[in-house]
Amino acid sequence: MNDLLIPVLLILLAPLIGGLVYGFERIIKARMQRRIGPPLLQPFYDFLKLADKRKMIVHSAHAFLGIMHFVSLWFALAVLLLGGDLILVIFLHLLSTSLIILAGYSTRSIFSHLGANRTAISILAYEPVLIIIAVSIFMLTGSFDASAAFNWDQPLLYKMPLAFIALLLVLPIKLKKSPFDVAEAHQEVTGGVEIEFSGIFFEAVYTAKWLDYVFCYTLVFLFAGNNILLGIGLMVFTFFYLNALDNSSARVNYKQMLRFSLTVSFSLAFINLLINIFT
Repeated sequence: MNDLLIPVLLILLAPLIGGLVYGFERIIKARMQRRIGPPLLQPFYDFLKLADKRKMIVHSAHAFLGIMHFVSLWFALAVLLLGGDLILVIFLHLLSTSLIILAGYSTRSIFSHLGANRTAISILAYEPVLIIIAVSIFMLTGSFDASAAFNWDQPLLYKMPLAFIALLLVLPIKLKKSPFDVAEAHQEVTGGVEIEFSGIFFEAVYTAKWLDYVFCYTLVFLFAGNNILLGIGLMVFTFFYLNALDNSSARVNYKQMLRFSLTVSFSLAFINLLINIFT
């Protein structure tokens, strides 16, 4: 019972935790750009403000897909935090992203279509790396369960350093950070798939981004095994790495993003898998 208490609390509080991480990220970004920046709770102020906005629905299926994007992502995070099957986690995560892509295609907006196209390409960039990492964890622990990684006798980082680097390289794609923020490039596609959402329905898409933060940082924590201090250190390092990269690099196009991921990130993860197999 006690073993389930912390994961359940993290699942229930995931939107709150993700919102705080996003708020702190905005503060760090402002400081790096020599601005004062918003307060820590600004994401929650934005959330409350959106609740008062007029609800404009393109059609019911579009609104439903946005809500289910949030729900399925929360479910994927729950399976991960409860130590479930990593292949199932990846599938649920893919399902969540597919739902928002379908929402983008269901409108007549060219910007929504472009955002959906680029989000689909982003999946091709980071999902193969996540699958290779899951297979590598299976080769080491004998199980696809995340609990096996959390409870392994030594941190996975020691046996999978190249896979960890590969994860760091694809996280900006997943979180839509520069130089890989092609799916939401506001100067080009005006926000992408989320552009046609408004009011409380946009809140679902907006809050799903907070869940993505918790999801990605949990993947980072996997590499620490049962070493909590190392896990916290890896997450703090990843946080500052992502923000430093986001504020110091220019956006690449989607072809360059895909080429980089499949030639560099995927290769690193695959080499690490081969090393684990033959050693």
